[in-house]
Amino acid sequence: MRRAGRKSARWGAPCGFTLVELVVVIVVLGVVAAVAVPRVSSMVDEAKRAATLKEMNALREAIMGNTSQVSGGDPAGGGYEGDVGALPSSLQDLVTKPGGVSAWDRYTQTGWNGPYVDSGGGYLTDAWGDAYQYNAGQRTITSTAGGGASIVVNF
Repeated sequence: MRRAGRKSARWGAPCGFTLVELVVVIVVLGVVAAVAVPRVSSMVDEAKRAATLKEMNALREAIMGNTSQVSGGDPAGGGYEGDVGALPSSLQDLVTKPGGVSAWDRYTQTGWNGPYVDSGGGYLTDAWGDAYQYNAGQRTITSTAGGGASIVVNF
């Protein structure tokens, strides 16, 4: 005997879901969402932290140069500090030549030889859109990490 499912006694059409069945499905979906949303948001937060740390390390290299490049026992990686002989007064100095700093002299290999970072402007903010705090005196770049635990890179 073939059974096609429940049929309405009146019209011969299949019966729909009961209210109880719909409520149970909605509750189950709510529980799954309650478990999944914090995990996804923590994954997004970790991705933002990793991207911010990567960018901050790129800023450190733009300031100090690549310390692994050595020529004759001296650092040859360049960077703002190696080229100009001083730290930048702000992160904008990595893109635009500040006043009072000489242009690059290829014979003495001194002066501003930038831009040291991509000039798109994204280098000024972390993945949360907050501005980096640059402190030349303490030789640090700090991100507030969207209000979470701060990320600090020393150079």
